[in-house]
Amino acid sequence: MKNVAVIGAGTMGNGIAHTFAQSGFKVQLIDVSEDALKKGIQTIAKNLDRMVSKEKITEQQKTETLNNITPYTNIKDGVDSATLVVEAATENLELKLNIFKTLDKACSESVILATNTSSISITQIAAATSRPERVIGMHFMNPVPIMKLVEIIRGYNTSDDVSNTIMELSKSLGKIPVEVNDYPGFVANRILMPMLNESIETLYNGVAGVEEIDTVMKLGMAHPMGPLQLADFIGLDVCLSILNVMYDGFKNPKYAPCPLLVNMVRAGKLGIKSGEGFYDYAESRKAEKVSTQFLK
Repeated sequence: MKNVAVIGAGTMGNGIAHTFAQSGFKVQLIDVSEDALKKGIQTIAKNLDRMVSKEKITEQQKTETLNNITPYTNIKDGVDSATLVVEAATENLELKLNIFKTLDKACSESVILATNTSSISITQIAAATSRPERVIGMHFMNPVPIMKLVEIIRGYNTSDDVSNTIMELSKSLGKIPVEVNDYPGFVANRILMPMLNESIETLYNGVAGVEEIDTVMKLGMAHPMGPLQLADFIGLDVCLSILNVMYDGFKNPKYAPCPLLVNMVRAGKLGIKSGEGFYDYAESRKAEKVSTQFLK
């Protein structure tokens, strides 16, 4: 399994492509947008440059990694020689179902179809194909080239052979795979998102300010990043989407998104990606300046 197709050249997609390519895999990076592909490959190049400057890789390894990546704007052409496809498109159920229907027709029966979804049911995605036993979740963490964890999520019909193959493949990437079962939010987001949501509720209820909440969690709980800063980093729209999936899946009010989170997403205040969330990123991508609306 040395030919991998990655669908989506955004933050997660280009990170996944980078990781596979650096490990010696031939990667077909697919996105319908040529601009997104260019930006994705530029991001990979910048991240590789950073690794070279820190002497983690050589200039030759950087060149080899970039040479392992070929861009495509058409799914059928991009998956032609792939033995594994990893979908990393936007966290939208309808979009993912359409992609997997297309993949099912374009790929041979032996190809494993994986999704990087952070919350959507693997079983539901697999049901859009004629090969549910060969569909699996590979939930990488951001930033993909650095973070070691990969959640491996088995759908209801995922075969033992496919699960074992993907577990071993993840290890070959230098990752630590953890197998979990298919329930809303899996493990990582089922635990993380309620904490982020409760942090937003704490701000919404006026218990403390943005910096105060983040400082308590960093110093008191030894978290490397405060929860509000982390929400900005993930993307408030992504947080809202995951909470909605869990709320819909469990029908439990503890997963209901905070009204403040809902309003911020409606207003386009999505965190780092939009330049403002709980913090203002106009001058720096670091959470150094609290957004004006949260200043006392």
